[in-house]
Amino acid sequence: MTATTAAIAFADQDRTTLRTAAYGAVSLLAAADAAGSPHKIATHGSIALASATGLIGHVLTDFPKGSDLSGKSVAELADRVLPALTAAMTLLAEQAPAEAANFRGTVLVALETGARARRKGEPTPAMTEMTRKITEALDAA
Repeated sequence: MTATTAAIAFADQDRTTLRTAAYGAVSLLAAADAAGSPHKIATHGSIALASATGLIGHVLTDFPKGSDLSGKSVAELADRVLPALTAAMTLLAEQAPAEAANFRGTVLVALETGARARRKGEPTPAMTEMTRKITEALDAA
């Protein structure tokens, strides 16, 4: 089975969950730096997600259309994204266990890439804390 064939095996809802989790994590990191460079963080983090390989790379090729990655507050966005991250890891553990580490690594690289895109080059304490929360959600599955 090729990676492309495996990507097709995911139901539409499963692909949406994976995309929402990954792109949502980048959105959360950008939101945690609202006074700094959120657009730069989101752009660089999204580029890193689109650079993924394997089955996850095929799934993350598209932005999660129909997913609401906005919110009135960071807390509102976190209420959707953090559970999606855990759900994505659970889904991968059940349907494509070999890809779970790839997904986790891809999300963390995207966060690091986004954080480095800041004008000042290092994450703020709020960004560091958000990365910890995202990592905790990834590891909760």
